[in-house]
Amino acid sequence: MKQIFKNLYLQPRFFWAFFSIACLFVLSYFLEDLYGVSRLLITILFTFFLFDILLLFRNKTGIQASRIVPEKLSNGDESPIEIKVVNRFLFKAEITIIDELPVQWQIRDFNIKSNLKSSEEKLFKYNVRPTERGEYHFGNVNVFTCSPIGLIARRQQFDFNKMVPNYPSFLQLKKYEFIAFTNRLKFFGLKKIRRIGNTLEFEQIKDYVSGDDIRNINWKATAKKNSLMVNQYQDEKSQPVYSIIDKGRVMKMPFKSLSLLDYAINATLVISSIVLRKNDKAGMFTFSRKVENRVAAQQRKSHMNIILETLYNIETDFAESDFSRLYVDIKRSLNQRSLLLLYTNFETLDALHRQLPYLQAIAKTHLLVVIFFENTELKSFTEKEAITTKEIFDKTIAEKFIYEKKLIATELRKHGIQVILTAPDNLTVDTINKYLEIKARGML
Repeated sequence: MKQIFKNLYLQPRFFWAFFSIACLFVLSYFLEDLYGVSRLLITILFTFFLFDILLLFRNKTGIQASRIVPEKLSNGDESPIEIKVVNRFLFKAEITIIDELPVQWQIRDFNIKSNLKSSEEKLFKYNVRPTERGEYHFGNVNVFTCSPIGLIARRQQFDFNKMVPNYPSFLQLKKYEFIAFTNRLKFFGLKKIRRIGNTLEFEQIKDYVSGDDIRNINWKATAKKNSLMVNQYQDEKSQPVYSIIDKGRVMKMPFKSLSLLDYAINATLVISSIVLRKNDKAGMFTFSRKVENRVAAQQRKSHMNIILETLYNIETDFAESDFSRLYVDIKRSLNQRSLLLLYTNFETLDALHRQLPYLQAIAKTHLLVVIFFENTELKSFTEKEAITTKEIFDKTIAEKFIYEKKLIATELRKHGIQVILTAPDNLTVDTINKYLEIKARGML
């Protein structure tokens, strides 16, 4: 009996009926004929109430439910959650599903309402978008069932407590891997660039075709075969490519619920996979007050799992990033010339000038690509029409900040440093594009 009252919930229909009968009792003080009608109606109400309890609690099974969640979530991407419900009652039931979602989403009013015929099975789907890496704890699935009478609801709780880890965006990884190795690059803004010059690794001698570099003509082979022959060279392989993530406070700026740090982490995961598929060595590390989360550049099948687990645990420390410590660490630990993809952010020229000597020193021995972000909020603000004097001043200041970002990019290029100035949404695409361009031009 205790279990019944614990899972019994009165419905609005019961309260409206009870309130209406109560009003009749009040009126019966003035109209005595209504008193008998009121007593009859209250008896009928409680009769239906007891019958409703019998309908809902006589069947021990009642409703069966199960939740299907992915083994891991992909940060910043839509992930499907499914709830399967089966009606074991002998009547058509009205159900309300309340899923206890992880606290990170702060969703307090989630529910699904539906009707199920007897023995009917339904699959309910909804999507969630995690925006913080870490553990997401799903609680119970609560199903509230009403009979056709509708005076009460029976609650059934299904213990599906489960922790699901939220990893950097592996869905983007699959998407951009496919793009990078097909001819669909142009649809995403990626450029196919003809190779300038050649590499050091000879592959074969082949017939000359239009577009081949005439500097590669093999004159001896041409004389023997009496037709133009050229030397073909392979792309130089096993070159180290390091993703360096600034996890200082400048990377905590939000964009579409994700921080710049998370965008950098997602891009690092994708570019590392493509680097390995291109037969280069992928590595990474982070820095702020000190250099951490180091993964040495290697080319092994299991290397992506190491990078993924390392990226999963990265958090900003809200400190001022120490570029001098970064330079010392790179000088000491990286002996081979490498491609360094540095994810950071500069808002002003003064901020750049403080770090520029260290960036120049790094660029002397390595191919450095500094990747920083456009302020998309300012950009959208400047596109609005300014009417009042205040709006004109605000728009002018916003345009000044946008222009300063372009000056930062120009200043870096002036000192021989490769630059990517991009919106967070386009970070992964632009990084892949730059890597393919560097490979195509043999710059490393």
